[in-house]
Amino acid sequence: MRRISSKLTWWHKKAFPAFWFGFLGLFSLICTFGIIQQKVPAPAILFPLAMAALGYVMMRWLVFPLADEVWIDGDDIVVRNDGQEACFPITNIIHVENSRFMNPERITLTLKEPCAFGSEIVFSPLSRLLTITRHPIAEELNCRAHGVDERY
Repeated sequence: MRRISSKLTWWHKKAFPAFWFGFLGLFSLICTFGIIQQKVPAPAILFPLAMAALGYVMMRWLVFPLADEVWIDGDDIVVRNDGQEACFPITNIIHVENSRFMNPERITLTLKEPCAFGSEIVFSPLSRLLTITRHPIAEELNCRAHGVDERY
């Protein structure tokens, strides 16, 4: 089996949100004490609350849908997410979409037959320096899904 998803997915899905909301919670606590002591104006508490709401919306849209691990096992794709695992053939993929200018970079697989995680699998591929071109893993999956045998 060959891993095609990034090992940084854990950081994006678990550690970063904990740091983000922990920092905003601490900031809110400091603002609350400042408001109680009348050293900070009351509307100051709106800033960390707005940042928490914005952060949650952005993470819910961009980060939380990412699968934890995606592997290629011969002619099959193995997906692991939240302790569950699903396996389906690469030929079940009808479309491979690659978001180039998003961080973390994402690959979305649209499936003919839904698996345990639905009809779309979204994951963050292995990191690379230049994200201008289509990710090589997206190219490989697209070629293999449609029966084009180029280098793979």
